[in-house]
Amino acid sequence: MAAAAGLRALGAKGSGWLQRGPWAPLTTGFCSRGPAGIGRPEPGPRPTIARQRDGIRNIILSDPKRRNALSLAMLKSLQSDILHEAESQDLKVIIISAEGPVFSSGHDLKELTDEQGPDYHAEVFQTCSEVMMLIQNHPVPIIAMVNGLATAAGCQLVASCDIAVASDKSSFATPGVNIGLFCSTPAVALGRAVPRKVALEMLFTGEPISAQEALLHGLLSRVVPEEQLEEETMRIARKVASQSRPVLSLGKAAFYRQLAQDLRTAYHLTSQTMVDNLGLPDGQEGIKAFLQKRKPIWSH
Repeated sequence: MAAAAGLRALGAKGSGWLQRGPWAPLTTGFCSRGPAGIGRPEPGPRPTIARQRDGIRNIILSDPKRRNALSLAMLKSLQSDILHEAESQDLKVIIISAEGPVFSSGHDLKELTDEQGPDYHAEVFQTCSEVMMLIQNHPVPIIAMVNGLATAAGCQLVASCDIAVASDKSSFATPGVNIGLFCSTPAVALGRAVPRKVALEMLFTGEPISAQEALLHGLLSRVVPEEQLEEETMRIARKVASQSRPVLSLGKAAFYRQLAQDLRTAYHLTSQTMVDNLGLPDGQEGIKAFLQKRKPIWSH
């Protein structure tokens, strides 16, 4: 499958989970591409927390003192948590959330000074791009649960997720222009999630938009009161987790693939996808269950 091949190309690796209570938290640390050096993150406490139960993996950005900045360490930890046993049939959906009043403030500006140099800067942006593409190429749906401010690469992360649910107190911005660093990489995800003129106004002015404006323009799937955010996100996640994983994986990959095609090619591609879907055991099980007026029993 295309999604699985893409994950393998990005270096998916399995690692162990440690059972502690009802959730299974990920305990392995991120791995650097090379030896630690000047400007490179040293091994230490993981800036993300990952737990999984009933097919739902919750990845939490857990560095609120630094506004959950997407430092190289944070990006690699997030990448590791997303890739962990990505092809396991026990995984059905991923939720990305954050601790504190800021979902993510974007890149850590301390890593972007000339003290680190262009090679380090290139690694930061390459890793960030890999994480964003990984979300789209991942075989299961990925949901952003936002409660607070998401700026620059933090806004990019929200825009990259398949579904995004936010509290009514949340806001979104790409303010890099205000400090002389245009949000060019966030623009990739933002420009594919909202209309062009909305994206460009955000990019040119750096001004934030509210959760309701983000919903209106397509950056969010839905907005709820803060006290209902977790409940609503989990409701969606449980519904997704109740579906057939092979069917969702096939459908997600086809959805993103057809977007870049002309109309005729898109219909040709998705017509073949429908045929392939019918060839899946769960495709036939679902149809038989409907005709027999019973609930389907999915293989995964």
